[in-house]
Formats: sequence, C-alpha cells, structure tokens
Amino acid sequence: MLGGGGLVAVNVYASATEGGSDQQPWQGQVLSAPTVYCPDVGSELTAVPDGARSDVDRELAELDQQIAAAYQQLKESAAAIEQNPGLADQTIMNPLKEKRSETLGRIADAIGREGDRPQGLDDLAACTLRSSNQGGEQSAAPQDSATPGQGGSTGTGTGAGGQGGQGGQGGQGGNGPVAADYADITTVQPNVRTPAEQSGGSTGTFASSCGVNANGLFNSDNVIVAPGVSNGAHHFHDYIGNQSNNAFASDQDLADADTTCVDQGDRSTYYWPVLRLQNGKQERDAGKPGGGTEGNAGQIVTAKEVTLTFEGNPTSKVTEMPRLLRIITGDAKAFVNGPANANASWSCTGFEDRQLKDKYPLCPAGSDVVRTFKFQSCWDGRNIDSANHRTHVAFEAADGSCPAGFEAIPQLVQRIVYDVDAPSLQDGGRTVPLFAVDSFPEQLHKPVTDHGDFINVFDEKLMREMVDCINSGRTCGAGAGQQEPPSQSPEPTPGGTAGSGDTPPAESATPVTPPSEPESPAENPSESARPSEPPADPPATQATPGDTGLPRVYASAAPKKSSGTGSGTSGDAGGGAISRPTQRPDTETPASGAVAAPAGQETSSTAPQTEPQTQPQAVQGGLADTGAHLWPAVFGGLLLASGFVLLWRTKRGGV
Repeated sequence: MLGGGGLVAVNVYASATEGGSDQQPWQGQVLSAPTVYCPDVGSELTAVPDGARSDVDRELAELDQQIAAAYQQLKESAAAIEQNPGLADQTIMNPLKEKRSETLGRIADAIGREGDRPQGLDDLAACTLRSSNQGGEQSAAPQDSATPGQGGSTGTGTGAGGQGGQGGQGGQGGNGPVAADYADITTVQPNVRTPAEQSGGSTGTFASSCGVNANGLFNSDNVIVAPGVSNGAHHFHDYIGNQSNNAFASDQDLADADTTCVDQGDRSTYYWPVLRLQNGKQERDAGKPGGGTEGNAGQIVTAKEVTLTFEGNPTSKVTEMPRLLRIITGDAKAFVNGPANANASWSCTGFEDRQLKDKYPLCPAGSDVVRTFKFQSCWDGRNIDSANHRTHVAFEAADGSCPAGFEAIPQLVQRIVYDVDAPSLQDGGRTVPLFAVDSFPEQLHKPVTDHGDFINVFDEKLMREMVDCINSGRTCGAGAGQQEPPSQSPEPTPGGTAGSGDTPPAESATPVTPPSEPESPAENPSESARPSEPPADPPATQATPGDTGLPRVYASAAPKKSSGTGSGTSGDAGGGAISRPTQRPDTETPASGAVAAPAGQETSSTAPQTEPQTQPQAVQGGLADTGAHLWPAVFGGLLLASGFVLLWRTKRGGV
C-alpha cells in the first residue's frame, strides 16, 4: 500500500462471469479505492404482491448487508490482495455471490407463494470490483504522510481526505471523498431551466416550516425501503417533521407522532443523509453500524436553514397527495448503478442558477452550500408506494406535463443550506476539512448518491388547503416568505461574511425537546470560529411564564417580510387511526382540536407593518407582564377620581 499518494497499489481482479475467469478492461491496473459493484435487485422488482412485500424488503436489506460486509473485507484485505490478487475472488467475491444466490432464492420463493415466481433473479447474483475513478477523474492531491491529520491520525496511508483515512482512499472514514469530488461553483455555467407557464397551470406555492433538526434526531434506518430492519440504510439520516421515524414505525405511529413543523397539521416525515465534516470529530455513531464502522465518520453538520416548498404544475392544476404517500428522489447507489435515477443538486447561495449533480460545490467567501431535492410530482392515482418505490410516481416532462395515466400533485422542493467553508483540496482537507454526505460504504460518499425521502402525513384538510392555495396562484403556509429564490441574492464578495444576505433559518415552533444530555448533538459546522451560529430549535415543552396554550412563533434575528401567511395553519391534527390503503383515501382524518389561525387568511405585502415578521405572532407574556403595563393606568385612574371627589366637596362647602 502506498502512503500519501491517494492510491491503493493493488491489482484487484474482477469476478466477471460465473466462472470468474474473464478479465475486465481495467484488470491488472492500479486502482484508486476499489469498490464492490452488485446489480441493484430492488430496482428490478417492479411487481411484488402485497403479501410478499415484508419478506422481500427484509431480504433486500440482507443483500445490502452482504455488500457492506464484502466492502469492509476488501478494505481490510488490501495488503494481502496486493501480494496475491487472486485472493479477491477467492475470499470475497465468490463467497459474496454464493450468499446473494441464497438470498435471491428466498426472494423468488416469497413472491412465488403469492403469485408467479420471478425468473432470472439468480443472474443478478454475481458482483464485480470496480475502480472508484471509473467514469470520472482521479484525485492526485499530494499528501505528507508524516503530517498528522486533524483527527489525530499519524497520517500514514491517508488519501485525499487527509483525516486519518484508511487505505489511502480519502476521507476520515477511509472511503472518500476525494479532491475530484469537488468543483468550483464560479466555473460552472448557468444551467437551470424553468418550464414556461401555460394556460391552465397552477402557480401558487405552499411552504411548511419544520426546523433544521437542531434537536439531533438521527438514525441509520429507512422505514420506506427497509421497514422493520435496523440499520437498513447503512448511513445516518437527518429527520425533521415527524418525530417517530425509525425502521419500526407503523402508519399509526406516524399518525400519532409529535412534529417539529410549525403547523401541527403537517406530521409528514422529511429525511436525507447527514452532511459531515471530515475533521476527526468522534460523533455518537463513531463505533456503530451506519456510522464509523461503515465509513461514515466525522462531525455531523446541522443545517443553517431548511425550506420545504410545495409547488404547482406549469400545465395543469394539481390534485391532493394521498395520505401516507411515499416518495424517494435520487438514488443512494447511483455511483455503482449509474446516474439514471440521481436527482440531488448542489450549489451555493448567490449561484443557484447553476447546479451540480455529481460534484460538491466549492463556494466563495460569503456564500453557503445549498443542497436541493425536487421530488417527483406525478402520481399514478392509485398507489401510495410500489415495490421499487419508484413506479407509482414520476417526474413531469420538460414541458411540465405528466405521463399518460398520471396526474399532477404538489411538487415538494427541499432546500437545505449549510454554513461550511470550501475545503482546502491542496492539502487534502487538513487546513479546512472536506465535507460529504453519508452513504452506503461501497458508494464512497460520492455526491451523485445523495437522495431525499418523504412520507405524506398531512391532515386531509390541510392538504386540501394546500391544493386550493397552489391552484389559485397564492403563496401560503407556515413557511411562506422564508424561501430565497434561486440566483436572486447578490454574488458574494471575497472576504464577506459567510451567509450574509441569506434568508434566516426557518425555525420550528414545536420541536421535540432534546435530551438533557444529548448523546451527540450536531454542533457548529466548523471547529474554527464562525461569524454566527444558527439558533437551536426551542424545545416544545419548555415552560414559559403566562403560556396561553397557543402555538408560539419564534422569530429569527433578522426576519424577512412575509408576502402572505396563507391557509397553511389548519387545526387538524390527524390523530385518528389509519391504515395503508392502495387507493386514494376518501375519508378525512378526525381533528384533535389543535388551536390554529383561520384558514385562508392572507396578509398583503403592501399592508403597513410596525415591524417585519415572518409569522403572525401568537399571544405571549404572562400575568406579571400584563400587570406591569396595567398598574400605572390603575393608579392614574384612582388619582383622577380622587381629584374629582375633592373638587366636588370643596364646591359643596362653598355653597
């Protein structure tokens, strides 16, 4: 193994055919961070009977576990494979194929018990080894193996990450990122195109404000893809909104859960892989599955701002999302699967008319990293999920139209802003650490693997209000007025303050109370001092003198003027029992009596305001505060009354 060069000097051989004897075009080359490639079985299973879904999901999660274990074995055996390349097939790839064949057989059996047994699954058993720089550039950032990284490592064998990476593959976890995973946003040409609005389109927007996960709700589960399987994602997720997110959450758990959303009628779950700084920090998952043991290491960064906007369709009106609709956008395995389903975008504030799909952005001073997910906005009108979690929804065409048989629904757009500095690639991130999203270990933290997940747990009444708002061309919702339009902020100037001029963070009015001693709350994005830190979401159970019981609104330090509060404050809490229908629900979930502002209320942007505010302010202040203002008036009134009495007596005495 070569220390300090960013390469693994290993001749790794692929298991190309069932016999494993045919060589790949790159066989015998020196590879940079070889990874395990296996066909994605889940994406091929487009029709699984409902009765077989749970068994199939469990076996698909087992396939992911097998790949993760094989990748870990590959890293640990790098030195031995360098001496004897045949060990790769003998000890890793052939045993992996055997295990996958057994699992694929159980999948076929489970489907066969409920319907026709699928054919050809065993053809997906064989896996190969691939170079991390296949189809891309290779990092050549020079490293000084004698210089310790920020994580306290000796630096031996570190790659482009330079933070105690293992095997020269870059990054603190030893499996990426590398310098070639980044691009200077100022060198990217504008590439954002917006479909032209047409007659009959829906131009309104509805925004929900659910905080930034300042209370630190993380896990490595994925209740959509791997329900009932702990560590089904093999990487950590940030969660906002619904607070019952784990692999074992039932539909009823989601319906009854607390939410960090300002409007309590939104119990939807929003989650995505965490972003980490490769700075050597040991988080609470450092030695656990999904975290450090699978190459996801470093300091978890809390977002500076998260906006959740539901948009219309340029060619038609939108219809209501069915309750419990599941949508996944992007592909967590896009590095080995290819970019067909990749859908995350990376940019910088002030430059959002230019988006990157397969690179992390290097932002200039005064500009923040922006991560955007645009979810599928066409629905098949029947199913809330599908076997591969994709075929029940679709993206609109370039002109905004939906495919035949699909209808337009509100499009969720998630915009996540991070106050992180551009890493110092010239020294592998030693001066300013690299940043990257969590990923499956064999995906090497590539930005193309980024993805977002959403489960609709809006109350039916609030969902109807959303659709009415969007179709009527209004701006509504608890988060209205907090979104920053792409490329409308001035370009940052060198030496400017990070985040200056940006929209203030969307604050949650009702986050779940963090533990008194959190295991590892996400901290400020950098070890070095930052100009400012985003305020933490206030705990929902915090005692406040004179609490009226009304929803509280926590204003940012520099709130923007709202163009309208709209109809996004429904009182439906949706606590009733629910199930997972495959048809569109026809009944409304009972309300739980939550106090809210009247639906349909809007505030004109031209109306005079004594001071700008992001939301109508709830009544605040206790009896003591009220008395402090009333007592002076009471004393004045008494003095005035006494004067009248004295004057009257004086006049009578003089008569």
